[in-house]
Amino acid sequence: MQRNNVILIIFLVLIAIILHQHYKNPETIELPQELQQKLAEEAISLPDSVRMQKQKQKQEDLQVIEISRKTAITQAVEKIEPAVVSVNVIKTRYVRRRLSFFFGFSDEIPQNIKSIGSGVIFSTEGYILTNAHVVEGATKIKIILEDNRQFEAQLIGTDNTYDIAVLKIEGEDLPVANLGNSEDLIIGEWVIAVGNPYGFLIKDSKPSVSVGVISAVNRDFAHDRNGKIYRRMIQTDAAINPGNSGGPLVNIYGEIIGVNTFIFSESGGNVGIGFAIPINRVKKRSRELIKYGEIRQVWLNFGVQNLNPALSEYYGLSTDEGIIVTSIDKNTPAAKAGLQKGDIIVAINEYKIKDVEAAQLAVTDITVGEKIKLQIIRNGKELEILIDAVEIK
Repeated sequence: MQRNNVILIIFLVLIAIILHQHYKNPETIELPQELQQKLAEEAISLPDSVRMQKQKQKQEDLQVIEISRKTAITQAVEKIEPAVVSVNVIKTRYVRRRLSFFFGFSDEIPQNIKSIGSGVIFSTEGYILTNAHVVEGATKIKIILEDNRQFEAQLIGTDNTYDIAVLKIEGEDLPVANLGNSEDLIIGEWVIAVGNPYGFLIKDSKPSVSVGVISAVNRDFAHDRNGKIYRRMIQTDAAINPGNSGGPLVNIYGEIIGVNTFIFSESGGNVGIGFAIPINRVKKRSRELIKYGEIRQVWLNFGVQNLNPALSEYYGLSTDEGIIVTSIDKNTPAAKAGLQKGDIIVAINEYKIKDVEAAQLAVTDITVGEKIKLQIIRNGKELEILIDAVEIK
C-alpha cells in the first residue's frame, strides 16, 4: 500500500512538471501527431457553409480595417500628390576673383547655384504655379514629377509684387490639380501642405505631406525688402519647411486653396506659423501672366494723403482713418467716374482704408478690366463711385 502511494506521488510530480513546462514555454510543446491529424480532419469535415461564412467574416473584418485607414485626409492626398512637382533651379551669380595679390587686379567669374522649390500643375496645357522667389534669377528650370518624369520648364511670367510665378512644360498625360475657393475658408478647418522639402538632401521626387488647420485669414504684411506684398494671407500651423515654397495648401477635398510662401521663424525651421497666398488671387494673377506674360499696370492718376486731426475736424469727421484726394488729372478714369478733389476715401472694393499704405495694398490687387469700387465721404454724405481699371499706356 505504501509502495503504491509512492508511485502515485511520483506520477503526480511528473504530470506537474510537464504542465509547468507547457504553460511556461507553450511554443516548445507540440501536440502529438495523431491529435494534430485528428484536428485537421475535423476542420476539413466542417460544412462548406460554415467555412465560407468564416472566410467571409474574415474578409469583412479586413475591409473594415482598410476603410478605417483611409480618411478624408488620405483621400485628399491621393488627389493632389501626382500634380505636385519639384522645381529645380540653377541660378548664376558672379563672384569676384583676385588676379594679383600685390596690384589688386580682379575680375568676376560666373558661379552656378542650385536651389529647389515646389510647384503644382493646374492645367492640362502644362502650366505650373510656384512662387516668384523660387525662380527669380533662374538660368535653367527643371521640373520633376512624382513618377520621376523630368521636363525643362519655360518661365511664362512672374508677379513680383505678389510673389507668384507661372511655368510651362510640354508633356502628355500630365496630372492636374483642382483649384478651390479661398473665400469660404473656416478658421480651424483641416488643411494639408504639400511640397518637396530638402529635395537635394533626400534625392526623392515624391512630395511630402504635413497636416494642420487654418489658424487665421486676411493677414496683412508691409512691403518686404524686395518690394513684395503679402496681403490677406492664409495662416496655417501645417509645417512649411525649406523647399515647400510654391507648393499647394489644399483643403479636405484635395482642392488648392493657397500657395505656400513663407514662415515666421527665428531658427529657420517650422514653428507652426506659415503663410500661403489665397488661391483666388493666384487664379486672377496667373490668368494675366498666361495671357500677357506680365501683370499690366492699372491707370489711376489721382493723388491722396492721410487724414490728420486738423483735416478730420475741418471736414467734420469723427475719425482720422481714411485718405483724402489731393489732386486728380483730367480725362482719367477716376475723373470720368466723378471722383473729386477733397473726397475722402474710406474703402476700396470693400477693403477698409485706414491710410495711404492700406490704399496701396488694396489697388495692387486690382487687374485691368475690373471695376474699382470706392466708398467716399463728400460734404458729409457717403457715396459710391465705380472706376474702370484701364491699363497705363
